[in-house]
Amino acid sequence: MALVRSLATVGGWTAASRFLGFLRDVLLAGVLGDGPVADAFFVAFKLPNFFRRLFAEGAFNAAFVPLFSRRLEQEGESSAKAFAEDSLAALLVLLLAVTVPALIFMPGLVTVIAPGFLDDADKFEQTVTLSRITFFYLLFMSLAALIGGILNSLYRFTAAAAAPVLLNLCFLVTLTGVLPFLSPEQTGPALAYTVTLAGLAQFLMVYVVAAKHGMALRLPRPRFTPGVKRLFSLMGPGILSGGAVQINIMVGTIVASLQAGAVSWLYYADRVYQLPLGLIGVALGVVLLPELSRKLRAGNRDAALHSFNRGLEMALLLTLPATIALLIVPLPIVVALFERGAFDRQASDAAAAALAAYASGLPAFILVKPFQAAFFAQEDTVTPLKMASVSVIANIVLCVGLFFWLGHVGIALATSLAAWLHVALLILSLKGRDFFHLDLRLKQRLPRMTVASLVMGALLYGLSIPLLPWLDDGIALQAASLAILVACGMISYFGLALAAGAFSARDFKVLFRRNP
Repeated sequence: MALVRSLATVGGWTAASRFLGFLRDVLLAGVLGDGPVADAFFVAFKLPNFFRRLFAEGAFNAAFVPLFSRRLEQEGESSAKAFAEDSLAALLVLLLAVTVPALIFMPGLVTVIAPGFLDDADKFEQTVTLSRITFFYLLFMSLAALIGGILNSLYRFTAAAAAPVLLNLCFLVTLTGVLPFLSPEQTGPALAYTVTLAGLAQFLMVYVVAAKHGMALRLPRPRFTPGVKRLFSLMGPGILSGGAVQINIMVGTIVASLQAGAVSWLYYADRVYQLPLGLIGVALGVVLLPELSRKLRAGNRDAALHSFNRGLEMALLLTLPATIALLIVPLPIVVALFERGAFDRQASDAAAAALAAYASGLPAFILVKPFQAAFFAQEDTVTPLKMASVSVIANIVLCVGLFFWLGHVGIALATSLAAWLHVALLILSLKGRDFFHLDLRLKQRLPRMTVASLVMGALLYGLSIPLLPWLDDGIALQAASLAILVACGMISYFGLALAAGAFSARDFKVLFRRNP
């Protein structure tokens, strides 16, 4: 199976999820706008997602996948399955230890996450209520992440990649089929219950698929076996190293709560730049971790380095034009996607400014994924922890300092700058262990990708000027302007990149085929 096909599978389903997510956010913007209910719900939605990405998709997955892959390669499926069952029991205990206290002490947790809400008693109380409902999402999605890690290690990427589609489908049902029949006071709780039910649906989906592939896990009595001990020893450092970006985003939420509407503006900007991050960065991290783990466990370091280089090449090929586009035309993107109903031009301007600031760090956000996978595949979560710790500290300092200078835009810019620092530290460390060699092909193609991206950016800037009046002439022309910009950007970039030799059509047919 070619690695590029795995990337296409994960990226394709992620694209479907993100596009449905855009439709979800368009409807949310029209219903909630950037008012107090929106701020309360977005904090309640971010809270379980933060812990999910930190513990489950971050620390737990970074530790579990290499250990599961080792057993799969060296001891067979039965040993790997037994380890997975012990891990499931241990994870459930950990989740209950986090969930129960969180539900009890939710007012204190919300105070930490959104201290600015204390000035508005109604908003604070609503945030606490919604957060208690959504927090169960953490439980279901963490269990789903474990099952997804098993499927990914078996090179069965489809189910885990497709599961997030269910979340957005559930939201669409609620937004179009339920909310019209509810009072405004019931809007927040209805959306919160949707989050939790979607988490349950995703867990059931991946469990059924895993069972079909011989991985119907039992729930044994929790045991502190040597394998579980090793899992937790890797998880500890992995909590920070795998979740630095999430910690930085949460720090931004804390500071943003001090400015009315800022949480919502940053949320909508985050949703836009998360599209290329999900399509490229997340997909690359998901595929490369088991790929590198199994090749290194098999003693094939050269093959692992080759896959690492080709992964970087694919990431940069798609990331550079996305970065330039988001920097050049953020306003048309935000207006076309969100400006309707309660979301007005003032909100669009604020979200677009944040989007441009986030875009400046997009390559760094994406490159962190494969760089960390290179460490995790070698069962090293301590080194990334050190790099992530520096990044988090830098983000906190920059976030507070830039916020009082640039407002909510300073928060986004601080997150981007911290991500670039994180990447630089990871590269230096990988060079130190002789696992960062840009091969000749990547060295030749990277400048060509850069030039093609810059030329595309100049074309987009020139084209956006006559299209600006369309942004004030209704939804149809707003959507048309965005469609023209996207189509012209893609055609110009890929045409220029192909002509310059930044990639070849043959790459997508034979790239990364696995050796027998």
